[in-house]
Formats: sequence, C-alpha cells, structure tokens
Amino acid sequence: MDIQQFLQFVDLDNLPFAAFILVVGLALLRVFNRTLDDLGERFTDRRLLFKKINAFARFFVYAILIISIGTSVLVLEKETLLAIGGALGVAAGFALKEVATSLLGGIVLLVDEPFQVGDRVAAAGHYGEIAEIGLLSTRLVTLDDNLVTIPNSKFLSEASASANAGALDCMVVIPFYIAAAENFDRARRIITEATVTSRYVYLEKPVATLVSDEFMGERFVTVIKVKAYVLDARYEKPFASDVTERAKRALRAADIRTPDRAYRDLDIFGAETPEPGTANAIG
Repeated sequence: MDIQQFLQFVDLDNLPFAAFILVVGLALLRVFNRTLDDLGERFTDRRLLFKKINAFARFFVYAILIISIGTSVLVLEKETLLAIGGALGVAAGFALKEVATSLLGGIVLLVDEPFQVGDRVAAAGHYGEIAEIGLLSTRLVTLDDNLVTIPNSKFLSEASASANAGALDCMVVIPFYIAAAENFDRARRIITEATVTSRYVYLEKPVATLVSDEFMGERFVTVIKVKAYVLDARYEKPFASDVTERAKRALRAADIRTPDRAYRDLDIFGAETPEPGTANAIG
C-alpha cells in the first residue's frame, strides 16, 4: 500500500482536531503525573499508592488517546477496515508480535501486580526501583541511578523478585565476617546494637542476627548476618552503609579481628595456621 492509497482512508479534515486531542491529552497527563509525584513526595507513607494510581491513569489515558485519534482520523468503513487489516496483517504480522506480547505483559503487570511502581525489584539482570510501568515497557532505576528499560514481554517469560512487595519498608541483609576464634557473642551484640540504633531502621518489624561458620577459600570464618527492615526502601543502601560503618568501628574498638587481620597477625608472629575445626582455628 503506497501513500496515496493510504491517504484515501484518512479524513484529512479531522487532522487538526486529532492533533488538538493529542496535545491536550499529553499536557493533562504531564500535569497529572507531576501532581501525583509531588503528593507522593509530600505524603511518603502513601507514595506507592500515588505511583500505582499514576501507572493506571497513564495506561488508560494512552489507550483513550489512541482510540479517540484513530476513530476521528480513519474512515472506518467495512471496506476500509478490510483493506487496512489485510495490508497490515501481511506486512507487519511478525513485526508486531513482540509489541503485542509486550502490550499483554503491561496489562498483566497492572492487573496481576507482581510488583508496583516504587517497588525494589530484580528483573532481567537488573535491580532497582520501578519508576514506570508503561504500555510496552517498564522502566527501572538502578542503585547507580541508571534508567533501564525492560520490555514487558520479559515479565511473561522470566522471573522477577520484589524486595518490598508494595510496602514502604523492605528487608536488608548485611553480612559481617570475623575470625572463627573471636568472641562471636560480643560481635553479635555489637552488630545488633549498631543496627537497632540506626536512624534508618524500621523497628516495627523484628531484627534478627544469624551466626554460621563457613569456608572462604581455604579459610574457616564466622559469618554474622543481620536481617532488619529499613523504614523506606529508598534508604536501603544508606541503611546498609550506616550499620556497616558503625559496626566496623565498634568491632575494631573491641579488638575483634576480621579473618584477614587474624591471618596477618599469624604471619607476623610466625605462627602456624591451625587446621579448620580445631579449638584454636581462627579462619
């Protein structure tokens, strides 16, 4: 189908009206998006709700714009529909397969809600905050502030994981490594205190510490993992950094050695490395 044949199916008199609808619709959508974003930043406990409303509104506004512009510009007679449908079906059937799959994926994301706008999500090899769920793609802002665009079709065939599942708070797991012969009880108390006194911690949910002995290469070490909730998923990394910094200072002040420091001390004093699992093993 050449341009002249296509133009006979277009009502040129309605093009200014269609352009007006497009401009007004996009302008209203931008104002609406900005208003909801401002409300989300002002009322942080409702931020995810406002983002969810924003995602649904954007989806339906785009759909209404496409339908309104299409019905006002195209001459929708039976012969027109058959001609356009046949031409487009043959020429773009395979090209539109991915688009149709992504469109279906966008609908599934909005209805099934495996995650929401504002959630911390791991998907397609990336991890970050969902910034937008669009008709064809989802945009994710990584912790390095990179904007990643993921086709919605990916979410129909690949697994994704949400860290907070629609809640503001989310769990953060922070590991600490000490030599196996060190006082792990004292180390655990220090790490727990550094966690519960952080300004980012969400104490409405429990804080837990888990202790285990593991091999790292040929070394035997004690691993203390603290599991706590941050009050807002946006503070995930500042929370982990705050707890790590203060815990490391306190562990150093208590002379609780890390595995590398313990083995360095052995090398300095010429001691032999004990076998893992013995009473004197330090990892």
